[in-house]
Amino acid sequence: MPFRQLLCMRQQKRKRQQWWPSKKKGFTELNKLSQQNYHSLLAECLKKRCLFEDRSFPADVRSIGKGPLLQKLPQKIQWKRPHELHKNPIFYTNKKRLALCQGLIDNCWFLAAVEALTFNEDILFNVVPQNQSFERKKYAGIFHFKFWHFGEWVDIVVDDRLPVNENGQLVFLSSVYKNLFWGALLEKAYAKLCGSYEDLQIGQVSEALVDFTGGVNMTIKLADAPPDLWDILTRATYSSSLMGCQTQAGPTRVLANGLVAGHAYAVTGIRKVTCKHGPENLVRLRNPWGKVEWKGDWSDSSGKWELLSPKEKILLRRNSDDGEFWMSVEDLKIHFVDLMICKLTPDLMTLEDGKKWMCSMQFGKWIKGSTAGGRLKSFRGSFWMNPQYLLTVLQSNGSRRYSYSCRVLVSLIQRRSGKHRNRVPHFHIGFLLYKLAKFCDNNKKLPPSFFIWNTPLGQSLFVNDREVTQHFHVPPGSYLVVPSTFEPHQESEFILRIFSRKHSLRELGGDSSRVLSKEIVDKQENHEEFFSKYFDQYPEINAMQLKRMLNSLAWTSMSDHQYYGTRFSLDACRSILALLDLNSTGTLSIQEFRFLWRKLLLYQEVFQRKDTHQLGTLDQLELCVAMQETGISLSNELCKLFAIRYGNPGRQITFVDFACFMLRVEFMMEAFNNMTKDGKGIYLLESEWMMMTMFS
Repeated sequence: MPFRQLLCMRQQKRKRQQWWPSKKKGFTELNKLSQQNYHSLLAECLKKRCLFEDRSFPADVRSIGKGPLLQKLPQKIQWKRPHELHKNPIFYTNKKRLALCQGLIDNCWFLAAVEALTFNEDILFNVVPQNQSFERKKYAGIFHFKFWHFGEWVDIVVDDRLPVNENGQLVFLSSVYKNLFWGALLEKAYAKLCGSYEDLQIGQVSEALVDFTGGVNMTIKLADAPPDLWDILTRATYSSSLMGCQTQAGPTRVLANGLVAGHAYAVTGIRKVTCKHGPENLVRLRNPWGKVEWKGDWSDSSGKWELLSPKEKILLRRNSDDGEFWMSVEDLKIHFVDLMICKLTPDLMTLEDGKKWMCSMQFGKWIKGSTAGGRLKSFRGSFWMNPQYLLTVLQSNGSRRYSYSCRVLVSLIQRRSGKHRNRVPHFHIGFLLYKLAKFCDNNKKLPPSFFIWNTPLGQSLFVNDREVTQHFHVPPGSYLVVPSTFEPHQESEFILRIFSRKHSLRELGGDSSRVLSKEIVDKQENHEEFFSKYFDQYPEINAMQLKRMLNSLAWTSMSDHQYYGTRFSLDACRSILALLDLNSTGTLSIQEFRFLWRKLLLYQEVFQRKDTHQLGTLDQLELCVAMQETGISLSNELCKLFAIRYGNPGRQITFVDFACFMLRVEFMMEAFNNMTKDGKGIYLLESEWMMMTMFS
């Protein structure tokens, strides 16, 4: 388990319970967009008393696109700012947030996601920052919005010039309230992220929901809906998940029952009502058009409302043609094809409440002739070439000690090719999960023979969507995750995300894990039986137990005359635990301890070789040489400072101090590499700085 992975896991824990993923380097296209700093540009425009004009997304046809959307536009399109369209423009108001209407773009999927977003203000205000307005003293024609896109939160800056027709009406997304503009500006920012307004044509509700939250999508085929669908909807509602649904794909047309074919709807609420004949489960939906509603049972004019008490009828029934309506869950399953739920906590499928999940994220590439091996069924000879990831599922705190099944959610997201979202279609992508018979402690890819003699868990699922997700119930142990495209030689970047109560994840075949010498491997295997017995008795060990373990057996293989009396102090063990404790529980699991043990043996080997005088200590020069052997090169000045900090009064460093020092150096260097954007510096919040410096 590399330190970079440890850091990412620790960063995820410091986020809110929605585990909105943190920033990650790697996609230069997005970084260019986020180079526009909203606050700097706003200050500059206010100082110069000018209105911002976004040259990267200009107010002309280039920002609209080159496809069929141009044929829908009015002949004399103009770009105007809100102050030119209304004498009192408003950016956002809570009382009028839902009054949005779809424009000329076929992006009901996007608008349905926006309307679902408005029912969770915490998420809404992250996407739509609220310190923006049209007040003259704060206004400079510039606005910004935040989206989660391929592992990174990006801040998208736009000017407020919007396309209108000859009558001054917005041609794209608008509001029933003509002076409300947050929706139109949000759509413009999302169009900029996707390449153009044209690139918002055709899509899935789930895609926009993930971009608003960084969450995980779950799609339920309503024709095969699980028997506990109502329970899932209930848990999704009370866990702040965002939901949408879609009718059968095809030409957009209004059906006799009032629903629109080939259309997306937002799920805005649920309610169990008590009728005279018994309870009934209702779902509230909204048409992004802001009109055209369901005409069946529980519609505005349905006689079903007479079965309720007068109070409940008054509370729920809507008599206006605003696009929002109620229908039964049974009718939902009949008339809709897909229900999409974007989970902000991935425990939607479990009844265990209040327990934390952790997330691991790996960026990878399918490269032609190297790592693009195609699917297993037709390309068994090359399937092993695909990226391989070792997943170790651990027993979580608070769960039953001998519980057999752990819940694991796997998400695979492919990156679009090029600047424009719709120019190049998605590949069919999927992944396979294999159970490993024993713990994999080397960094080599598993060979082709493994895939000949082993069967994956579950069925292979390949989709041509941006994201594919799948739930697994597996016992604690080691597993192999292999993401792939449907055909070989298809090149793309991807993100693999793993969610569970507790796990570790690393890539095989990369340079993230150092290969140990045979002597170290032998030492590790010799103590494995002891570790297993000890952790059977204590599934998680604290700092005191860690001290007891290290001082009782760790260094018996070292020569007595050289390291006699070596002991780890309680303070040293606390420092080690703070670095490696992924879940901030104050304890280490057996897998976390194995990682520590492996590192300590590596440091021991280096320490022995560089202690040329066999005194059981390293001087400043020997310390620098030892660090270089582990791949770390620091200046003589830094080595001197570290010798003063970690050494005795004579600047001699014992093995225990060397081990604690090396763990911290590796961790902090990986922290820097993980958080820097340009390799020169990083920006940290005060809380992040304190976490990095004080608790590690």
